[in-house]
Amino acid sequence: MHFHLITLFPNAFSSYLGESILKRAIEDKKIKVSLYNPRDFTENKWRRVDRPPYGGGPGLVIEALPVIKAIKKAYRKNSKIIFLSPRGKQFDNQYASKVAKKFKHLIIVCGRYEGIDARVKKIFKMEKVSVGPYVITGGELPAMVIMDAISRQLPGVLGNIESLEENRVSSPDVYTRPEAFKYKGKSYRVPKVLLSGHHHKIEEWKKKRK
Repeated sequence: MHFHLITLFPNAFSSYLGESILKRAIEDKKIKVSLYNPRDFTENKWRRVDRPPYGGGPGLVIEALPVIKAIKKAYRKNSKIIFLSPRGKQFDNQYASKVAKKFKHLIIVCGRYEGIDARVKKIFKMEKVSVGPYVITGGELPAMVIMDAISRQLPGVLGNIESLEENRVSSPDVYTRPEAFKYKGKSYRVPKVLLSGHHHKIEEWKKKRK
């Protein structure tokens, strides 16, 4: 999977992509990430892309043409374009799995300020997607959420496909060593069933805890 991110703040992704599973996935060539800053596609020496909205109103709107040019450069055969919007379709694991299986290129357009000139959506076929019923400062954090969720669906990214919590019986409560410890005079122990070695009983316990 090749992720193409249209963003005014490409450096916002460096820390997350430089750690843990996504970093390893990039190094192992399981995923690829390319960043496109609309400022690099402007024709003014100040690289300005934000302007006051027609019709009045607070804030600034991102110009259409720099975003259009960035998308055009990112676009490949077998691409899907996602336009991040709090009014979009709710993103979930089912959506992530579908995208991972169907597409090789995912272009994610990250908005900022009061949004992006609506004419961009008239030129490209894009799907509005939301990661939750709230509004945040920009699309970079939702883009990271989407990349993470989709990457986990790709063969080899997690190492063991059984690590996908959504495909197995799991519990919100997990335990590891030691079997018991004390804190402020009170003893805390691992549930006996998890130490029993009885796989059927353990699975039943997990189902009840879901």
